[in-house]
Amino acid sequence: MHEKHGDKVKSIAIVVPVFNEQDNLHEFHRRIVEVMAKENYAYKLVFVDDGSSDNSRVMLRNLVDEDQHVEAYFLSRNYGHQLALTCGLDNAQGDAVITMDGDLQHPPELIPELLRLWEQGNEIVQTKRMATEDAGFVKNLTSSWYYKLLNTLSKVEITPGGSDFRLMDRCAVDALKQYREKARFIRGMVKTLGFKDATLEFVAPPRFAGTSKYSLKKMLHFAFDGITSFSNLPLRWAFYAGVFFGFASLLLLFHILYVTYITGDAVSGWPTIMCCMLFLGGIQLIGIGILGEYIGRIFTEVKNRPLYIVGRHLENKKN
Repeated sequence: MHEKHGDKVKSIAIVVPVFNEQDNLHEFHRRIVEVMAKENYAYKLVFVDDGSSDNSRVMLRNLVDEDQHVEAYFLSRNYGHQLALTCGLDNAQGDAVITMDGDLQHPPELIPELLRLWEQGNEIVQTKRMATEDAGFVKNLTSSWYYKLLNTLSKVEITPGGSDFRLMDRCAVDALKQYREKARFIRGMVKTLGFKDATLEFVAPPRFAGTSKYSLKKMLHFAFDGITSFSNLPLRWAFYAGVFFGFASLLLLFHILYVTYITGDAVSGWPTIMCCMLFLGGIQLIGIGILGEYIGRIFTEVKNRPLYIVGRHLENKKN
């Protein structure tokens, strides 16, 4: 039996970005199948391979051949987690779409709870990671600071501990598909949609196998995307800093005039002048750097290149 909407069977699409997850794929697939076998929904498991260099693609081909519920999109190169998710959302069919990672830190066993909250009328069901069992103190602390900073800067409230493990009703997915910016921070974009939502808390287990694909460089880039995508306050801060130090320079000018014409001891002020010049030069460079970051994003957007290119789409056509 399947859950019906009128005379139509309700369907669920589960979107999973994959990057070098050969050690996790079979276990992830097994647990998804086990969970969905108990649910009265038709479902499709949509894998998006983000340019894996291990045997992930071979394994995905095998899964497509073996299971009619599985389809796979192979991106032409590595585009990044957020664009792989975007590809899955663009192509997933179903009355609701669940997005989750394939490393099993987003437990498949939570899917029934997501579905129950959706059945209660929530159009977006967001998960909130309360803790990660194998995360260190520094990672937890920096994550907490980042969300505090982001929420201070942004007009959109981003849930601390939020992740890309969520369920979205078809109406919410179609709305999100209208957002086509290149620098994507999907958990922030989802918060701007305005649909009825609910939050499900969970503790993330350790990765089943392998190591995290998010290097420090990727994490910093992702964090900066979140800030610049939802706030122009850094630009304002650069302006305010310029105004403040402009007034400070005027006060320094009075000091220079006093030393030069009253005390006649101009040589002794040389270190002060040099320090101030270097300090103000640094502030200017910071402002120019922030401005350059925003201009660079404008440059990327106006080129209007595709967000991603699908190299191959695999789907089991057997009845």
